[in-house]
Amino acid sequence: MNSMIKRQIKTALLSSVLLTFMGCSVLKESTSAKVANGSSNSPVVSDSNVAVANNFRTTTITQGLERPWGMAWLPDGSILITERPGRLRIIRDGKLDLEPVSGVPEVFAVNHGGLLDISLHPNFAKNQLVYFTYSDGTNQANRTKVARATFDGTSLQNWEDIFEVNPTKPEGQHFGSRIVWLPDNTMLVGLGDGGNPPIQLNGDLIRNQAQNLNSHLGSVVRLNDDGSIPQDNPFVNNADANSAIWSYGHRNIQGMTIDPVTKRVWATEHGSRGGDEVNIIKAKQNYGWPEVSYSDEYTGGKVAEISSRPDVPEPELIWTPSIAPSGLAFYSSDRFAQWQGDLFAGGLVSRDVRHIDLDGEGNILGEESIAIGQRVRDVRQGPDGMLYVLTDEQNGSLISIEPEG
Repeated sequence: MNSMIKRQIKTALLSSVLLTFMGCSVLKESTSAKVANGSSNSPVVSDSNVAVANNFRTTTITQGLERPWGMAWLPDGSILITERPGRLRIIRDGKLDLEPVSGVPEVFAVNHGGLLDISLHPNFAKNQLVYFTYSDGTNQANRTKVARATFDGTSLQNWEDIFEVNPTKPEGQHFGSRIVWLPDNTMLVGLGDGGNPPIQLNGDLIRNQAQNLNSHLGSVVRLNDDGSIPQDNPFVNNADANSAIWSYGHRNIQGMTIDPVTKRVWATEHGSRGGDEVNIIKAKQNYGWPEVSYSDEYTGGKVAEISSRPDVPEPELIWTPSIAPSGLAFYSSDRFAQWQGDLFAGGLVSRDVRHIDLDGEGNILGEESIAIGQRVRDVRQGPDGMLYVLTDEQNGSLISIEPEG
């Protein structure tokens, strides 16, 4: 049975009154409910009353990873894993090599910063190119960079920085960042807004950079595989905007994935106190931060006077209280039919993976919590159709998840 037929079946199973769906709890509706036929643009709301999944099992593949952040599979089944302090590790045949992969430069590994995401070029089998995001600089002036290098099976060669965020920023907060490849072999990179109050840039709260089209902070950028700017980017011909920007008004995207059938790009981003978001990322859109938000300030009160505005796409889902989402996978394998077409989001604060049930149109039907018991930094679908999780601990783990039965 192909994936499109399965999605049609899932959509057909949705009734007008949802109580449960495939073991998932129903999400609360906001004031103007987002219903399955898409007749409203308001988000569904998830609170702490989420069903706990009991139809799965986990297996710890390896331990001994220090603050792992991202992972990518090589054609031979080995897994490259970044560690935030600035190391690249490799797991071969289920065992962690004792020595890190050489060739990674020094990184700014402070607070949220360090060696972050990793992704293979879509044509890796021919060009051996591996891409990274990482933070570089000092506590007074730092930025996220995108780099690439060739991997020869044992080491990285020819490390090259191909893109850097402008402007530089102070402190060690909100670097983003995830890499997603589009069908045309361009890539989207999610970038953080620079940090929380009272951090400032040029006399203004740095988070306001997310509304500045001349700043990369708080945006998603689209790049060619060499770091150059695609000429069909939405702001290429706008003299008042940076041509790399694909979308803006983001706080801190740490999960991003693509549906291989519909090509929808999904992203999770951290809210402040509550108001974490699941969004569908589209070109040229302003996602509102910090002028439009469901978040509260850490110090109390609302971040924004309004939570919606006609020119700002509503989130598909908001989490209040916050789960601190990091890592996002769209499950597309035939291995487990009950998961196909759904999202899986890691939670740093919630210490779980959220299984987000979708219908064939991308509407959110329900949610359940897959308990991990550790801070979840990344979630990926492996080439074997299993789900894999990295835990953000001093002694971090790689864990597989699969449904029972």
